[in-house]
Amino acid sequence: MLKFLIEKEFKQLLRNSFLPRLIIGYPCMVMIIMPWAANMEIKNISVNVVDNDHSVVSQRLIHKIDASSYFRLNNLSPTYNSALRDIESGDADVILEIPRHFEKKLENGEASHVLLAANAVNGSKGGLASSYMTATLADYNAQLHVENPSLGIVQEAASSVQPSVSVSEKNLYNPHLNYKLFMVPALMVMLVTVICGFLPALNIVSEKEVGTIEQMNVTPVGKFKFILAKLIPFWVVGFVVLTLSFGLAWLIYGILPVGSLGIIYLLSALFVLVMSGFGLVISNHSATMQQAMFVMFFFMIILLLMSGLFTPVMSMPRWAQIITILNPLKYFVDIMRMVYLKGSGLTDLSLQIGALLAFATLFNFWAVKSYRKSA
Repeated sequence: MLKFLIEKEFKQLLRNSFLPRLIIGYPCMVMIIMPWAANMEIKNISVNVVDNDHSVVSQRLIHKIDASSYFRLNNLSPTYNSALRDIESGDADVILEIPRHFEKKLENGEASHVLLAANAVNGSKGGLASSYMTATLADYNAQLHVENPSLGIVQEAASSVQPSVSVSEKNLYNPHLNYKLFMVPALMVMLVTVICGFLPALNIVSEKEVGTIEQMNVTPVGKFKFILAKLIPFWVVGFVVLTLSFGLAWLIYGILPVGSLGIIYLLSALFVLVMSGFGLVISNHSATMQQAMFVMFFFMIILLLMSGLFTPVMSMPRWAQIITILNPLKYFVDIMRMVYLKGSGLTDLSLQIGALLAFATLFNFWAVKSYRKSA
């Protein structure tokens, strides 16, 4: 009996010609476009420079800023007020004002200061832009000191011996600081969540609307077998989506998991069970497809935003971190990134596996109990 139920679910899934195209097309679109669009790296910061000195030293500083991959020279403004108008119109992000007698003060051994003003409407971008510009100025300052010890934007203390700290930098797990390596595994989680969450949520309620659920209710099929038959097709769909995502990540970005693909597939099966069970719970409690879609959309937005997919969980307020304990997506995002970037094994993922097992048991038990079968 279970075999025929599963066969019926697959036929019902494939009968809708739109769903197979969605299952293939949606992952392709997300994996090709989103790693470029969902990029938290701050580059191409527009800079307006107000050069009141017009000296060789100030021109070299402007060329150094323009040569940086983080900055884009937007305009050489004649005054600070004209540069500020570009900030207000959104054409510039940072203003660097070089004062009069900039070079002369440096040659005389005096401290010379520059004005840095950043647009902080976007606090993260404004803060990073200021940090990048400060680092560029510090590098230029050091370069001037190498060429002539008497020059410098900030005058050093008059001491013959300066204490120094040597720093050796090593970037673990992501040596080239490639942000796509951080985002691609999380986007795979988003794909599995959306497809294997929304489709089950619409499954039972769609049969309620067309009336086919009544034919199932008069059969001797038990509730457990009925729910299991509903879940198995979405396991297959989840594996198809993941396999397609793995292939695109390798072909387009050259990204391969450091850890085992077998571990990813094994724990993905567990996560699909969680999301499919959650979708079926919503479907059981919904009277129409519109109601199921709105409820699922409500939960999906909250789960995605509080999963650590885009922003680290540890950067959230303490009360938000406590709420994320009840978010299954958080644990699967951790799993994907740990296996992809660190090569973690099952023993390293014991906390995440335990949490997903608990969610899978809860949601699928709820799905079986909440399905109302009338003879």
